[in-house]
Amino acid sequence: MAHEPEPHTLDAEAVRTWSSLALTALGRARTDIDAINVYPVADADTGTNLYLTAQSADRALAEAFARSAPGVTDGTARPSPASLPEAVRAYAHGALIGARGNSGTILAQLLRGVADVLGADPAGRAPGPLLAQALERAAEEAYQAVAHPVEGTMLTVAGAAARAAGTVSGTAADVARAAYEGARAALADTPAQLAALGRAGVVDAGGCGLVAVLGALWQALSGQEPETEPVHGPAVPVERLPEPCAQEEGGPGYEVIYLLEASEEAVGALRTALDGIGDSLVVVGGDGLWNVHVHVDDPGAAVEAGVEAGRPYRIRITHFGDERRRASAPRAQRAVVAVVQGEGLAALYGEAGASTVPARPGEPPAVADLLDAVRRAHAREVVLLPGSAELRAAAGAAAEQARADGVRVAVIPTRSAVQGLAALAVHDPQASFDEDVVTMTAAAGATRYGELAVAERQSFTSAGICQAGDVLGLIDGDVAVIGAGLPETAEAVLERMLGSGGELVTLVLGPEAPETLAARLEAYVQQAHLAVDTVTYSGGRHSAPLLIGVE
Repeated sequence: MAHEPEPHTLDAEAVRTWSSLALTALGRARTDIDAINVYPVADADTGTNLYLTAQSADRALAEAFARSAPGVTDGTARPSPASLPEAVRAYAHGALIGARGNSGTILAQLLRGVADVLGADPAGRAPGPLLAQALERAAEEAYQAVAHPVEGTMLTVAGAAARAAGTVSGTAADVARAAYEGARAALADTPAQLAALGRAGVVDAGGCGLVAVLGALWQALSGQEPETEPVHGPAVPVERLPEPCAQEEGGPGYEVIYLLEASEEAVGALRTALDGIGDSLVVVGGDGLWNVHVHVDDPGAAVEAGVEAGRPYRIRITHFGDERRRASAPRAQRAVVAVVQGEGLAALYGEAGASTVPARPGEPPAVADLLDAVRRAHAREVVLLPGSAELRAAAGAAAEQARADGVRVAVIPTRSAVQGLAALAVHDPQASFDEDVVTMTAAAGATRYGELAVAERQSFTSAGICQAGDVLGLIDGDVAVIGAGLPETAEAVLERMLGSGGELVTLVLGPEAPETLAARLEAYVQQAHLAVDTVTYSGGRHSAPLLIGVE
């Protein structure tokens, strides 16, 4: 018999338990929710989007617990946030920055509404009425975030849950159960409210996910597991779920999502601009950080509108037709997914047959981004190249989750783009998976890597003290040379790297590198090391000034 969690009061520990249970419930039901995703676009990803959003929220909450001072629970020292407000704010923020798709952005705003109430000082307030107020605020803010709310959707389920919660006087667990039951009843009615659902004979997919989340809330506060598996919907058994319907005729072709740093005034103008060029517009967030979601035919215009409003980043553009074709196409046997910093390098990896995940300085991809890329590769076997030591843990976590989907994944611990290029050079999709992974790993490990960077401030390094503006020459991740200019520092790094031998030098030049640098370094290698060959590539925008590989 499964162990049921102990009942909690409405505190930080309850939020952590809620997050864990919600993530488990959405993970268990993800495939079933994807299968009934017919509105607003039948792209069969609502369950996945909700799961990835909840995963980002759970990760942010775990980080908040880890940062806080140790507390003592059941005699064991464990990290714990100082308060309920800290926990709910971290939970909502994590959902905001990781929100995926229409359903994920709405879930993020629902959690923000909860945090707006529970994140204020709740001292002296009864937990039951406080939770009811939080659920009411959540529904209000979710409706406000959607440009044109439609009934029979996740919003309807959220509103019904809030109304049901407001009719109960009792403990927080009593309120949570009322919200859960109200949501289930509303979910059963969604096919009668929305024609697309009625034609397909299914309940709303986003509403299914929200029922699962509310069931997890009740379980966290009561210790009782919901009597009915909530995600299946009270009226639609899983075995009767139809295949996803085709996208309605004339609908926009692209989904655009990005995070945006902007003022509230600028976001008001952005809403108007995006509402004029697309539909399914949802803008969630506040306090200078927003998550923007819209369906459009001109994704460039949607991004440009974000640039006019502030600073958009983590931009994701998905073509619905491509997604449907990928979902219906047979799986490839093997694929390579690589994290790459630099547009030129991304093109180079693509020519070598790899799917790429973009990375920019200071903006590494999250676990959800890597997992999404593995899934989009649509292969039975995937080789994952993280491209940096900092991403190895994230790559490992993404691989573990992909394996739960039945995909065989191997992470090759590449620490530089040049090691990834070396691995790709020996990649053989006709070999067995194990043989291919071993060969690629050996090629990456045999490649020493160097990098040139410009110091942003005075600091201590393994090569001494550097000043702002100095050129740093790194070898295998450690600063080995401090120089005044790129050419001189590059030559010094090359000399050290070739001192222990080598047959091939790979140079990847960034946009800051002088036009003459490649010719100068090629001539330097040819004169000093006659038996060594040199190949040169352009790293493109967002790449480091210079990457060096020696094999």
